[in-house]
Amino acid sequence: MRGAAEEAPGAYKDVDQVAEVTEQAGLARKIEFLRAKVCIKG
Repeated sequence: MRGAAEEAPGAYKDVDQVAEVTEQAGLARKIEFLRAKVCIKG
C-alpha cells in the first residue's frame, strides 16, 4: 500500500504555489517555466 499512498494526488503540493511563496520569501526567484514532455515510471 505504501506505493499507492505516495502516488495519491493529496501527497503533492501545488508547484505553482510553492514557487510563489518561495519567491515572496526571498529564497529564490522564478526565471523559467518548464513543462514535462515525457513521464517514465519504472
